[in-house]
Amino acid sequence: MNKSVILEDLGNKDYKATWDYQETLFKSILDTKIKNRRENLSLPTSNHFLFVEHPHVYTLGKSGDMSNLLLNEEQLKEKDATFYKINRGGDITYHGPGQIVGYPILDLDNFFTDIHKYLRFLEEMIILTLAEYGIQSERSPGETGVWLDVGTPFARKICAMGVRASRWVTMHGFALNVNADLGYFDNIIPCGIRGKAVTSLNVELGMDKVDEAEVKSKLIKHFKTLFEAEL
Repeated sequence: MNKSVILEDLGNKDYKATWDYQETLFKSILDTKIKNRRENLSLPTSNHFLFVEHPHVYTLGKSGDMSNLLLNEEQLKEKDATFYKINRGGDITYHGPGQIVGYPILDLDNFFTDIHKYLRFLEEMIILTLAEYGIQSERSPGETGVWLDVGTPFARKICAMGVRASRWVTMHGFALNVNADLGYFDNIIPCGIRGKAVTSLNVELGMDKVDEAEVKSKLIKHFKTLFEAEL
């Protein structure tokens, strides 16, 4: 098993270009696994973790409902935003400046073959990171992602998640609001869930801006521990 993970920070990058890059890495791992099976080889498969910040974009998962996007094509242009239907699970979400997006592209055969556990570990990585800022967060039953004040009228999501997996290879991932412009969430029904708010780390801390590089370092620290990975 190869538990070494290649970490890349792509900076600010177009959503479609990043999606294409994910697909390239994803396919490369799958191709190696297929070759191993066909030719009875044991070539190691690679693992990747991408950090990225996207320009304003809305993405709709394969089981999502278009009615959860509250903008038409002209209004999207006015908001300087783009829209994509994509091949991850989940409904609609927003990505944009001030948000840390993470795409782990892992061969879970190198770690554990359990998608439920994989999602819970990603959530735990976020929960542990937020705890370092004094923010108590948690899971919401039946709703993937990380939330604050679950079970109260003030419940709000701080991190969305949506993944794709094939032959135990993952792609897509999480989006943690750190210094996000929350106004952009008003243009969708986030994750198709009505009546619940969205928040950002800087809002919860009462700060103008949180150091995103520091947040990334904490995320990676907890990722390494949970997945017993080497970066």
